[in-house]
Amino acid sequence: MNLANLLARSATMAGRSPAVFLGKQQLSDYATLVRRAATLGHALQQRYRLAPGERVGLFMSNDPAVLEILFGCWWAGLAVVPINPKLHPREAHYILSHSAASLAFVTRDIGDPLAAAQLPLPGLLDIVAVDSDAYAALLGGEPLAKPADRGPHDLAWLFYTSGTTGNPKGVMLTHRNLLTMTLCYFVDVDSARAQDAALYAAPMSHGAGLYALPHVAVGARHVVPESRGFDAAEIFALARHHRDVSMFAAPTMVRRMVEHAAARSEDVSGVKTVVYGGGPMYVEDIQHALSVMGPRFVQIYGQGESPMTITALSRAHLMDLAHPRYLERIGSVGVAQTAVEVRVTDADGRTLPLGETGEVVVRGDTVMAGYWLDEAATAHTLRDGWLFTGDMGSLDDDGFLTLRDRSKDVIISGGSNIYPREVEEVLLRHPAVAEVSVIGRKDPEWGEVVVAFVVAREGATADPGSMDEFCCQHIARFKRPKEYRVVGALPKNHYGKVLKTELRARLHAAAADDSSTPDGKQK
Repeated sequence: MNLANLLARSATMAGRSPAVFLGKQQLSDYATLVRRAATLGHALQQRYRLAPGERVGLFMSNDPAVLEILFGCWWAGLAVVPINPKLHPREAHYILSHSAASLAFVTRDIGDPLAAAQLPLPGLLDIVAVDSDAYAALLGGEPLAKPADRGPHDLAWLFYTSGTTGNPKGVMLTHRNLLTMTLCYFVDVDSARAQDAALYAAPMSHGAGLYALPHVAVGARHVVPESRGFDAAEIFALARHHRDVSMFAAPTMVRRMVEHAAARSEDVSGVKTVVYGGGPMYVEDIQHALSVMGPRFVQIYGQGESPMTITALSRAHLMDLAHPRYLERIGSVGVAQTAVEVRVTDADGRTLPLGETGEVVVRGDTVMAGYWLDEAATAHTLRDGWLFTGDMGSLDDDGFLTLRDRSKDVIISGGSNIYPREVEEVLLRHPAVAEVSVIGRKDPEWGEVVVAFVVAREGATADPGSMDEFCCQHIARFKRPKEYRVVGALPKNHYGKVLKTELRARLHAAAADDSSTPDGKQK
């Protein structure tokens, strides 16, 4: 079981089909792509003497070469370590060092700063820029006749978690994990076809790159924007040119696409599917997205430890406006994907009744093999065959999972649990609120109280009194924020997720300064 066989199969069946594009320019067909991957695999074996199971880092901006490197490494039986291109060189250094990578491929925009940092990597044989003569030389030899033999439990992709606290952990994903993820895409997410075009506007080091697998499996086209990243105008222009475009996007990207389309009456007909995930998509946002762009959206919920494959909220569910619990459903993350089981448990791992909130746990062939070189973390997260996600949620009678928050983000005030997302959903319906993030602040009387960080809509004033009155009209009084902080922007990580740890640090710093009285404070 080697993922490289997905490419070999498509090239055998339709070698002349277009494969890789940079913007509107075709760079290769499937026969060319498979030859380059197989040749690269041979060079990795012969020139660098890499043996099956060794790790190869990819510290690259989105680039057409990512696909041939992924499959070239697998062709040679190696494991890939894709690294978020937005990381600091020191963070990338930690990942390359911790994974004991034998080789790294880079794009010059981030590879040059890594080299300039002059951080020691004694186990690394070479750093190869994909636009260099050294890389071209690797593609100048003979291809390996067939992919290396790999077992289902062999490491394929070593994914390092974002590491908001402490160093990131290496999630070990096997060939079976990613093949199962690929099959789940066809059953639960979208019907990928040869005529489709997968567009990579989100980092290929993460979910967008993982979704290359189902599109390779069906011989679809792969389009890297010339900007190498996210630009709403460029995405719609490419969609008009290529047609049948599918892409993965974080909720922040979806909002920007929708705002662009609405403001310019954009032609969205070239967009087939936008799969969104990686953070909460609030009800107001997805309703607006559907009204502007129509039935083009699918939501997935997963983690690095079960990539893209815990639940899915289908296109049909998002468009089932007549359902009596429609709003509840589009506020959920959908139902368990075909290859997994999902439960909600109490602190002792016992299954809770439907409707009750507890920790989301999942098992199936998508769940990681464990954390690289971290037996303690593996034992804590994988118990009796189940992945304990750390997310809090509840299941309804129809199997829809609604996430409340990360377990560490639940606010306990006066002995009652308050889930920040519930408060955030309400505040986002206030006409003056563009973005909001809710956290807890320690309080000597209540244990914790609710604090809302609010970004106002352009031209609007987010008045604390108005927001407080609005909350009291829609949720229990004990859930409403005791403090509103109006800010210019919310701190976010490289994937657009709000950094609640940074917001907590701001509260802590303000508490340490007795003289501080932040604007927008509401007692």
